[in-house]
Amino acid sequence: MSQSIASQRESLRYRSRLMQPEAERHPDTHPLTWRLRDDGEVVWLEEYLRKDGYQSVRKALADGDPQAIIATMKDANVGGRGGGGFSAGLKWSLTLQGGDMPRGYLICNADEMEPGTFKDRLLMEQQPHLVIEGMILAALANNSCYGYIFLRGEYVTAGRVLNRALDEARAGGWLGADINGSGFDFDIVVHSGAGRYICGEETALINSLEGKRANPRAKPPFPGQSGAWGKPSVVNNVETLCNAPGVILNGADWYQGLSGERTGNGGSKIYGVSGLVEKPGLWELPMGTTGAEILDRAGGMRNGRQLKAWLPGGASTGFLLPEHLELALDFDTVGKEGSRLGTGLITVVPREQSLVALVRNLEEFFARESCGWCTPCRDGLPWTVKVLRALESGQGEAGDIELLDKLAADCGPAQTFCAHAPGAAMPLQTALKHFRHEFEQGISEPRTKAAEG
Repeated sequence: MSQSIASQRESLRYRSRLMQPEAERHPDTHPLTWRLRDDGEVVWLEEYLRKDGYQSVRKALADGDPQAIIATMKDANVGGRGGGGFSAGLKWSLTLQGGDMPRGYLICNADEMEPGTFKDRLLMEQQPHLVIEGMILAALANNSCYGYIFLRGEYVTAGRVLNRALDEARAGGWLGADINGSGFDFDIVVHSGAGRYICGEETALINSLEGKRANPRAKPPFPGQSGAWGKPSVVNNVETLCNAPGVILNGADWYQGLSGERTGNGGSKIYGVSGLVEKPGLWELPMGTTGAEILDRAGGMRNGRQLKAWLPGGASTGFLLPEHLELALDFDTVGKEGSRLGTGLITVVPREQSLVALVRNLEEFFARESCGWCTPCRDGLPWTVKVLRALESGQGEAGDIELLDKLAADCGPAQTFCAHAPGAAMPLQTALKHFRHEFEQGISEPRTKAAEG
């Protein structure tokens, strides 16, 4: 291990940094991170160009076929890396363009607020030009005239780095009018959010970008038909866009081959671990890598602790058990076990941790972050928190656990306006499934007749 990486890992500030040295990362196997430096310094434009930066844009501009970009992304099966897993190429193919249709907007969702997730921060703080290159390709494919990086407000360092990189790209002819002499015009601006988790939902993000309250919109119309300011708009996650340059430069078959025989979901993925492990951090690995391998790379549980449960991809995913560690972490496999891949960053739960207290903490977050647009979310989540607090303090009543079952079901898919409430329900439902006895221990007395009535 190099001294520079070791010094990073000693600092709490850099716990979210990549844990793989340069010698382990190669262009043909680590398209997202091979350019990153061991010292954690930013890869600015001069160095980025030396490392094949913007070659995919050169290729795409020379080919002059936006539909070919979309087709390649669809063939590569690049699933959205923000948590949903929806095909980026398919999303791009649904954008209205041509004829009298006005050019629309390309929006990079950099509002990384999922608890336990810090992968996009790595890419923006250390490799901003890869984000920009991916956005240019997406703009070419979707005929976008302008791009926005909707950035989490607390990511001050990322904002500073991105703005300097945008200045470099403009000066180098990669942004602005007539990019690289192609006749294609496109520019990008950083827009800092005000700190709302609901902006992870793309239409709530668009409302916020327009200066409105961050409530989700009714769909249809979808953003690709009528998005920001009524024009066709595409919203993609940071990591999703960062996959585009490698796909366009090397092809769909190469991208699918990165995951080998592990999964039908192609490509590589930035995985990570947080919590009481020896080496929390990030790794770029083939899609379909098992939880066991990722936990092993993190050095296992800290100080000999035992693993009780784990979240595979952020707070809005379902709890899995130690016996699930051998599962391939991809969109399909994890879904079959009642959870979601989410962002792919594991949160470990040690054996001594109370699941009631942990779930209460998560539900407090989700209740606070609700936009209040629909009843099951607005009223159901605070009610859930109230019941969990009672159980945590040993003052629960008979029927409380069944009530939690009902509240979680009411927040499930197709019961609410957007995916916020279903995301909040999943950790609660899976905790009740696997650790119901812990919740039962919080019941101290039967429910009174008045309460029953």
